[in-house]
Amino acid sequence: MQTQTAQTNHISDIIKVMNGGIEFYQEATTKLDNTTYQAFFDRMISAKEEAVAELQKFAVQEDGYPESDTSNAVKARQAYTKLLSKISSDSTFTYVDQLEEVEDKVLDEIDSALEKKQAQDCEVTLQRVKVRMKECHDEMKALKVTAQH
Repeated sequence: MQTQTAQTNHISDIIKVMNGGIEFYQEATTKLDNTTYQAFFDRMISAKEEAVAELQKFAVQEDGYPESDTSNAVKARQAYTKLLSKISSDSTFTYVDQLEEVEDKVLDEIDSALEKKQAQDCEVTLQRVKVRMKECHDEMKALKVTAQH
C-alpha cells in the first residue's frame, strides 16, 4: 500500500553537511592529543552517523540513491579545508571553535528542510534528529567555553 505521495526536500543537503562534519571531527581526533576531546568528538561522530543512517531513506526518496557525498556543502568544506591546512596540532580552541560552527551549519540545514513541505514521516524524523543535533551543538558550545580558559 503506497500512500506516500508527499515528497522529501533538502535531505541530501543535510546528509552532505553531516558527512563533512563527520570527516572534520575525525580529522580533529587525529590532531588533538587530549583523550577527553577524542571521546567527546567520537560521541559527536556517532550522533551524526546515526542521524545520517536515519535520513538516508529520505535521501533515496528524494534523489533515488543514498547520499554519500560531502562536496555539496561547499562553504562548510572550504572552511574545514582552509582551517585544517593552516592550524597546528596544538590549536585546540581553534578546532573546537570551528566544530561549533559546523554544529551551527547542521542546525541551519535542518531548519531549512523543516521550512519546506515534507512527507510526514520525514518531518517527524527531522524533528527527532534536530533535537539530537541541538544537544550536540549545545555540548560543543559548552566545550568551546571550557577550551577558552
